[in-house]
Amino acid sequence: MSLLVVGLSHRSAPVSVLERAALNADAQIKLLQDTVAAEPATEAAVLATCNRIELYADVDKFHAGVAELSTLLAQHSGVGLDELTPYLYVHYEDRAVHHLFSVACGLDSMVVGEGQILGQIKDSLAKAQDLHSAGRLLNDLFQQALRVGKRAHSETGIDRAGQSLVTFGLEQLAVGADVQDWALGKKALVIGAGSMSSLAAATLARAGVAEIVIANRTADRAERLAEILTEGDGTDVAARAVPMDSVPVELTRADVVVSCTGATGLVLSAEAVAAAVEGRTGAPVAVEENAAAAVQTGARPLPPTSVGTEEGCPLDLSAVQQGFSVAGEAAVAGMDAATLEQHAAWVDNGTVDRREAARRAPEADAALITALAATVATVGRIPERRKPEPVVEAPRPAPVLFLLDLAMPRDIDAAVHRLAGVRLVDIESLAEASADAPMAADVDQVRRIVADEVAAFGAALRAAHITPTVVALRTMAADVVATEIARLEGRLPALDDKHRSEITQTVKRVVDKLLHAPTVRVKQLAAEPGGAGYADALRTLFDLDQEAVAAVSRAEGADDESENSKNRGPA
Repeated sequence: MSLLVVGLSHRSAPVSVLERAALNADAQIKLLQDTVAAEPATEAAVLATCNRIELYADVDKFHAGVAELSTLLAQHSGVGLDELTPYLYVHYEDRAVHHLFSVACGLDSMVVGEGQILGQIKDSLAKAQDLHSAGRLLNDLFQQALRVGKRAHSETGIDRAGQSLVTFGLEQLAVGADVQDWALGKKALVIGAGSMSSLAAATLARAGVAEIVIANRTADRAERLAEILTEGDGTDVAARAVPMDSVPVELTRADVVVSCTGATGLVLSAEAVAAAVEGRTGAPVAVEENAAAAVQTGARPLPPTSVGTEEGCPLDLSAVQQGFSVAGEAAVAGMDAATLEQHAAWVDNGTVDRREAARRAPEADAALITALAATVATVGRIPERRKPEPVVEAPRPAPVLFLLDLAMPRDIDAAVHRLAGVRLVDIESLAEASADAPMAADVDQVRRIVADEVAAFGAALRAAHITPTVVALRTMAADVVATEIARLEGRLPALDDKHRSEITQTVKRVVDKLLHAPTVRVKQLAAEPGGAGYADALRTLFDLDQEAVAAVSRAEGADDESENSKNRGPA
């Protein structure tokens, strides 16, 4: 096996790089064609989603394969090789199998355990089959990956840890509220009619929105999706299709917008969103600079100063920096031990006799100050003696428009984050939110399944590698038997048919018994890690014709291609 994968994903590259490297359908086809035309690769498949771009290939040379695949990815993505290289990862042989199986199970997804990736892997295989770029290795690999993914979802509770990217995005829009309660009665605009947009529309319908408007460049697809939503069981939603040029008008009516198109440029600019909100509220939309940044980054404004208002405070108030409370950390920085104790007692409404504190030995003061200095060196501050004061957060207007951008590259201008009254969740913010999402205990069980399946796949692949050699050996043995029987007939022309048949069967049984044990054992040995050399040893020991072995391999490959053609279609 010489399986190689070179790619980048949300785990290795920032969203800005993924956006620029995204491949449309035509670029994926050209990449596959150029890969199989390259010298190191004999098979190729592309797995391209909104979160990853991966090129799989069967190569005969590792280093040449990595160089060629990396160069091809750079050429077809339009991102320079020098810029792209730091974000690329490489997996080879068993590690490549492990990677794809993990991806199929949802372990490598932005939302761990999500099931959409199985459909994307199936589409990737179908595209490679249609272009005849997938041979025996990649056909077996991708089909087994689909089986492993389905097994993980059926045998474990990974679905409890995972959900679709759409569901996760809607949860982020709802900001902790139940999605169904949040979505109930809202009007939704879905831009795009592909698989992700269709899933978004179906999810919104199940969540209880009152209306869904589908905007798409191809009217037939939008109308078909609207028809499916209207006729769907278990939902009572009004759905209609509109052309793309109606989006500005529909934007003023919508409460929720989900966009996932294949456009290479922005579909919704910040100006268009601001105009839509202004059309709904009748008031200009404020662009929040510092306040918006504080809310999104978690920065908190400082509490108002209370310097000069506390009676009995043992501090020199004129020396305290403005903007901090005298009860805060900055106020006590640099105090001597006795003053610090007096301040702490004052904060807690207690009393301390400074004369008693002054009578302590200098060694006690030194020990206390040393302990405080050690604390400052460790945590970077002097700990307060009471709970921090409540923080006043900058108010942000309640959103009147919710936007979910699932496209890669992005459909909605990132500047929309700064518009007051608008909440935007995009791939970048989803990546940040998913990093803090809890992982279910079932993930460990899925990892064990992946490890077992990788070992089984590797063993089967190595055993299959020696099969043509074993078949060629048995074919050679059968030819030897036939030659010797023909020679015997020449020497004993009077031999009747009964005796001839008995002799033939006896010779065949002897040959079969002699070959049985070594061929079974060599298959077992070849299936173990490092067992690839047994095929070469067998060819050398029995002086097998390399072309005869290759002919068996070609025949098996033709049978596999015929079987794959029969299996294409809906799963």
